[in-house]
Amino acid sequence: MGDSYTVQISTKLINQLAREDEKRSPRKVRKPKPKTPKSTNQPQNTETQTQTPPAAIFPPLFLPVPPPAPVEALPEVESIRQVLKESEKVLEKLKVEESDMLKELNKRSKELREKEFKLPYQNPIPCMKERSDCLECYKNYANDPLKCADTVKRFADCAWKSRQSASPPSNN
Repeated sequence: MGDSYTVQISTKLINQLAREDEKRSPRKVRKPKPKTPKSTNQPQNTETQTQTPPAAIFPPLFLPVPPPAPVEALPEVESIRQVLKESEKVLEKLKVEESDMLKELNKRSKELREKEFKLPYQNPIPCMKERSDCLECYKNYANDPLKCADTVKRFADCAWKSRQSASPPSNN
């Protein structure tokens, strides 16, 4: 309860709230009366009375709390603790075994993938150099493609030779 907070209210906020209040209800706003201390019948002697300072000045006191006294353990609790320790040991062993099995599984799946999904030998595509030379020539001489006639002829000859070597000779 020793927390203290500061609230700042600006005159602008007060004026705004007063305007909103006037809009809502036409009644007059009461001005709060200043608080005066109630007089008691006892004579006030300021010298003998000591005023207690507000609580906000002094920080709260925290007294050290001693640790609880050890409670005699019940035999049931001790047996449960032993079972718990054994279970934790078994859990650790299972975790190690699981990680080993996971490594083995990954290793075997990688081996299987390498064996099963190898791509067969791919024959290189014939006439790739001639084809790229032909395309390059057309790019360079886009306005005058007739200059590429020799390059196109070499590409066509290469394609014809590769077809002849790929197909078996026909007996007529």
